[in-house]
Amino acid sequence: MYLPRRTSRTASATATASRRGRGRIAAAALVSAAAVVALTGCSTFEYSEAICGGGEYPVMSVGSTGSSCVSDKEEPPAGSVRYPKGKVPQEVDDKWDVYWDTHTLDRDGKTITVPDAA
Repeated sequence: MYLPRRTSRTASATATASRRGRGRIAAAALVSAAAVVALTGCSTFEYSEAICGGGEYPVMSVGSTGSSCVSDKEEPPAGSVRYPKGKVPQEVDDKWDVYWDTHTLDRDGKTITVPDAA
């Protein structure tokens, strides 16, 4: 006749606690790894914001540094003009957005430095 070997409850509880502890360590390691990937992965991602939304184009105010966006289906409002070809800002703080912070077009369409911005 075979009699099963008796184990003490303490030994069984210790083994279960050990397995739980390993599970917690593994979970903590996974959470830590996910946090590292999320934080360092995002630090190399450069966010850029478009000057205008889809279906719009940017226009500038004549004689000042003001600008706005107009529907592709509309002409610029009075006092505003399209940016010169090849000098249209596409994203906030891009080369042309920064340039037009200190420059504008006069009534004759000539590029001038804005006196107050210099």
